[in-house]
This record gives sequence, structure tokens and C-alpha cells, in this order.
Amino acid sequence: MEILKKLIAVPLSIIYYLFFGLSLLIFHPIQWLALKLGGYNPHRKTVALLNLCLTRCIHILGGKITINNTYKIPDNVPLIFVSNHQSMNDIPPIIWFLRKYHPKFISKKELGSGIPSVSYNLRHGGSVLIDRKNAKQSLTAIINFAKYVEENNYSAVIFPEGTRSRNGAPKRFSENGLKMLVKYMPSAYLIPISINNSWKFLKYGKFPLGVGVHLKFDIHEPIEVKSMSFSDLFIKTEKTIKNGVAL
Repeated sequence: MEILKKLIAVPLSIIYYLFFGLSLLIFHPIQWLALKLGGYNPHRKTVALLNLCLTRCIHILGGKITINNTYKIPDNVPLIFVSNHQSMNDIPPIIWFLRKYHPKFISKKELGSGIPSVSYNLRHGGSVLIDRKNAKQSLTAIINFAKYVEENNYSAVIFPEGTRSRNGAPKRFSENGLKMLVKYMPSAYLIPISINNSWKFLKYGKFPLGVGVHLKFDIHEPIEVKSMSFSDLFIKTEKTIKNGVAL
């Protein structure tokens, strides 16, 4: 059965990469025009549509996406979405389904160039690029980013593992970036998210991709950051996210 799935995955992966790549290429000039002619909001809406297309590409692989949320996400306040990280397919659904909250990302500087649409959005859409080898630059960039998100009631998205898990098992969470966000976003609510099964897209490597994956996002109860000490907040957040990851 596994051999048959892998065989089926070959043509589906080719079609997936074709449509994924075309989406990035088509939306790159559209993003540029939207930002130059209309400014922030037209650009943001263009990015949302791009990520809708990238999300729908998952269906080419026979994938399914479920967003579980039984809690009300606060409006008109800054938010910090904290999640485990399993593959690149984590990101488009977050941008699309949480588009109302203007999600901005903390990302490594290497992603700021060379990727159509993605690099442009990271540089011009309000996200922050950090040099993980330069602690001083990273700290200053995250502080400025946190102030920007706080001031505009946007949302910050952070993956405290730093890099994706290749087998779904969550890695150790680093507190540094989250600590700066909490410190400089005092009116924010923190919202843990548990992602399941995204790693299965890459169980064979980058080609062929896994097929028939049920990608799940479990959005947990929002926590007012000023309601507890950072130490307690960090422990609760990490525990909540990891308890929601199926191994």
C-alpha cells in the first residue's frame, strides 16, 4: 500500500509544484503593483489571495485541512500566535484563515531574497527578518517588530522551535523571541496553536510529497499576556501546544 501511495504521489507532486510555483510567479508582480499603487491594505489582500491559492494546492495532493477553534479570538488587540512547526505547508493556511488579524512573521533573513512572492512579502508586508548568527541584530529587530505589531493591533506569528520538526515530534521551545514579544506587546493576547500531520508531506523528502494528508490546526484558548509572569506563560504555552500534537 505504501509503495502504491508513493507511485501515485509522483504525478500529483509534479502538478502540485507546477501550480505552487505558478502561484508564486503570478502573484509577485501583482503584489508589487498592489503595494505601489494602493499601499498596505491592497497588498495585504493580495497576499491573502496568494495564500488561498497555496492552501488550495494542498488539495492537489489529496490533502484535507481542518481548523479547530472553539474559542473567540479577541478583536482590536495585538495578538501573538505561537505554534509548533512541521513544514512549509503550515504557513499558507495560517495567513489565509487568520487573515483578519493581519499575521506577520518572525523569519530568518535567508528567506528575504530569492523566493518569488514570499521574499517580497517578508520584506514589505510587515514581517521581520532576523540573522540568527547575530544576536544583537535579532534582538533589535524583534523589539522594533513587537512595537509595530502592538501599535497597529496586528498579530505576530512565532515558531519557538526555530526549525521545523521532521517527524512531528515537537522540539525544545526557545523563549528568547517570545519573551521580547511579550515584553513589548503588553496589551496582547497569546494564542497557542498545535499543528498536526504537516510533516507527513515531507515523509519521502521533497519529492515525491506525501498524499492524502489531513492537516490539522488546533487553536487553543487565548491568554492575556499580562495575566501571569512570563515564566508561567511560557510553560503553559509550551505545554498546551505539545499536548495538542499527536505522536
